[in-house]
Amino acid sequence: MGQTLFDKLWNRHVIFGKEGEPQLLYVDLHLIHEVTSPQAFEGLRMEGRKVRRPDKTFATMDHNVPTEDIFNIQDLVAKKQIEALQKNCQEFGIRLADMGSDLQGIVHMVGPETGLTQPGKIIVCGDSHTATHGAFGAIGFGIGSSEVEHVFATQTIWQQKPKSMGIEIVGQLPKGVYAKDIILHLIATYGVAFGTGYAIEYYGETIENLSMEERMTICNMAIEGGAKMGMMAPDQTTYDYLAGRAYAPADMEKAIRDWETLKTDSDAVFDHSIKVDVSHLAPYVTWGTNPEMGVPFDQQFPEIQDVNTERAYHYMGLEPGQKAADIELGYVFIGSCTNARLSDLEEAARIVEGKKVKEGIRALVVPGSRQVRKAAEQKGLDEVFKAAGFEWREPGCSMCLGMNPDQVPEGVHCASTSNRNFEGRQGKGARTHLVSPAMAAAAAIHGHFIDIRKEVVSSGGY
Repeated sequence: MGQTLFDKLWNRHVIFGKEGEPQLLYVDLHLIHEVTSPQAFEGLRMEGRKVRRPDKTFATMDHNVPTEDIFNIQDLVAKKQIEALQKNCQEFGIRLADMGSDLQGIVHMVGPETGLTQPGKIIVCGDSHTATHGAFGAIGFGIGSSEVEHVFATQTIWQQKPKSMGIEIVGQLPKGVYAKDIILHLIATYGVAFGTGYAIEYYGETIENLSMEERMTICNMAIEGGAKMGMMAPDQTTYDYLAGRAYAPADMEKAIRDWETLKTDSDAVFDHSIKVDVSHLAPYVTWGTNPEMGVPFDQQFPEIQDVNTERAYHYMGLEPGQKAADIELGYVFIGSCTNARLSDLEEAARIVEGKKVKEGIRALVVPGSRQVRKAAEQKGLDEVFKAAGFEWREPGCSMCLGMNPDQVPEGVHCASTSNRNFEGRQGKGARTHLVSPAMAAAAAIHGHFIDIRKEVVSSGGY
């Protein structure tokens, strides 16, 4: 029987252990940031250990970074964590994309942009959205602080091999519907736990026609469906994206010959399979307090099913039977490791160009990295956003999570391009609605959600 992409990636990294038991895997790339690394570094010091492979470790600042004034850190805990990472990287000889540097940004954007993220690798990071890197034909997954220390010391990690799930996605996306809508649809349809115990491979004609940035959006949110890992087979789109990047292989032709073998064999069988046709997919908006609680734009919010949905309605200040257009928004956030790439900002800018943010709405655009910010400014996107009334910020995780000054006030509804809508995720009492960049941009202009498909079609299409 043939092997899946996941089987091939896993098997080439096993150092020790039998299948069905925890196995010791070699780690090709360890990405770190300021929040989950301090305890691990301290553990090394206490044991008198060094980082085994600093050349396979890369650090950046993202979670705690202020995006309005990047060097004005008022939160003492955040300041301590940032300073600790600077000190630790210097002491242990680790490359650091420091505050304000050319490579600084959200960890899951920095890896791909620098060319560190490559097909065939196992990539770990103390962050659950490490699945993002699977879009390149890699295994990427988040780890805890104790595991971070283990990788520091050994360049390996113990893992139990999960089962494999294949999700075939077919059909051409309608105008005004995006990769974000695909993953929100999957989670709304199958739930936040459907991927638990599985490594997911997304494949099919729709995936093949997506850009690398769109593929990363889908893999980024594999964890929101319960899967620790999400991946896609590398192809010419992948190779073209990596070519010429700082840490891309010196011999790309040789690398590509290996990467071309990283695909699921025709006779391989997944442990579980799902097929989705996106030909008639609509833009999605979440109404509740986890990504499963989402509906197509024009669909009514569901009836109360259990205590969880009842609590979600109470927290969000919404009721069954309402629609997305009924939500009174106060904030709009375009950013995060899910949707703060250049193509996301370009799409949003096309929506807002020549228009003004609705009175009463506070709207932020936060590029996910310094590279994206510079590229956007070279294209004049910053001027488009600022002219419309958006705040144009420095790169960082920003309003995706309440660990920095960018937070949504209590009780306020926010249209967000991020990945989680949990209670308090964007600040105490904040009410988060997950959408695509185009939906968020249009919401900023209108003051409420609209059917972006009509706007896109009427403008001649984007």
